[in-house]
Amino acid sequence: MSGVSARVRVRSGVPEAALRVLAGAGLDAAVGPLEVAGCDALLCLLTDRIDAEFLARAPQLRIVANMAVGTDNIDLAAARARGVAISNTPDVLTDATADLAFALLLAAARRLAWADRYVRGGGFDGWRPDLGVGLDVTGRTLGIVGYGRIGRAVAERARGFRMEVIWHARGGGVPLDELLGRSDFVSLHVPLSSDTRHLIGERELRRMRPHALLVNTARGPIVDEAALVRALREGWIAGAGLDVFEREPALTPGLADLPQVVLAPHLGSATTATRDRMAELAARNIVAALRGEPIPNRVV
Repeated sequence: MSGVSARVRVRSGVPEAALRVLAGAGLDAAVGPLEVAGCDALLCLLTDRIDAEFLARAPQLRIVANMAVGTDNIDLAAARARGVAISNTPDVLTDATADLAFALLLAAARRLAWADRYVRGGGFDGWRPDLGVGLDVTGRTLGIVGYGRIGRAVAERARGFRMEVIWHARGGGVPLDELLGRSDFVSLHVPLSSDTRHLIGERELRRMRPHALLVNTARGPIVDEAALVRALREGWIAGAGLDVFEREPALTPGLADLPQVVLAPHLGSATTATRDRMAELAARNIVAALRGEPIPNRVV
């Protein structure tokens, strides 16, 4: 690469699409467990904790390319202090994540997880009027908390169901309390920060309507999971669809026992094409950094 020799480390599990981009740029990448000693560039996953101690082990590190939109797994201040660039992979996962958010909304409203278990368990012995009744979606009100790329994409899908869409964000929309009190469905799309940790706690859950459903495809700690379990047990709200968890992959005790909750193992961007695009974008960020060019998706 223009006469520059660089060591690139790619975390195990990253799609091979990233390696093809790096190879095309003349870079050989070592693939394996998270390690940074002696590396000039690192391609990591959202489950990897990149903190000050980790960064101190690689004084020559030039970039950490995170294969995710969020960067809450990285100590940005420590990276900035060391002059290490941090990049992410926005845009390419917007539609896939919005699709999953709406799928969870529908699954929780129409009790699809319960229905699947019921049929597989041999309980289905014929149709009856009261079997598996759920909630209407069409024409209801959807409250979107966080109105960035993904939040807006969810709104587009909701309008196909003739839903009224209201939203709350730092830059506008309706107040959060108003949104919670008006919405039949609440979908979370804010990044995790000190301001949004436990944004939805006991107070907020009590403001929701008793028939309302909560959907979270953002980050687990945005919701106080213990409060959510209590809310579902005591009927403050009717159900939830969760793709992320507060202490992922662990679940708060009692959450998995609640039949009105649909649970998914952090699948927001989990389509083959989307994960490949994320990997390619992360690799292109590395290529640009090592060439001394502007990094397309630089965060720090």
